[in-house]
Amino acid sequence: MASSDSSNKTVATDADVEAFVTGVEDETRRADLRTVLGLMHQVTGESPVMWGSSIVGFGSRHYRYATGREGDMPVLAAAARKTALTIYLWNGFEDYADLLDRLGPHSTGKGCLYLKRVADVDEEILTVLLGRCWQDGTQGVSEAPAPA
Repeated sequence: MASSDSSNKTVATDADVEAFVTGVEDETRRADLRTVLGLMHQVTGESPVMWGSSIVGFGSRHYRYATGREGDMPVLAAAARKTALTIYLWNGFEDYADLLDRLGPHSTGKGCLYLKRVADVDEEILTVLLGRCWQDGTQGVSEAPAPA
């Protein structure tokens, strides 16, 4: 979610989340995004906020890399991309291997969890994963993992 220059282009906006979700063209992606956003709302108790033009996030935390670069990012976020629903977790996956092993079909990238179809994964495990990431992300850890 961080950009390569010194300013973070993915920042919280006041754009309408519902209008964004409604505008997702692919019906399955739109439904999956609604499902995941519902789970995120359930575990956070927060209202969703647009971050940039295509990411819906919950909560906010300040990060500082060892390089000195810093900014703000959502603790949990999701985006409906063409090939998969992307779930952004602020701190990567190292601490969640036990849950990922039981989640169902998925792939990961640095801080991103990719789901082809939410119906193919265990929603209970996904909810626990999101809840643990939220809890970890709101306990005040001050240094984020290094950027990709």
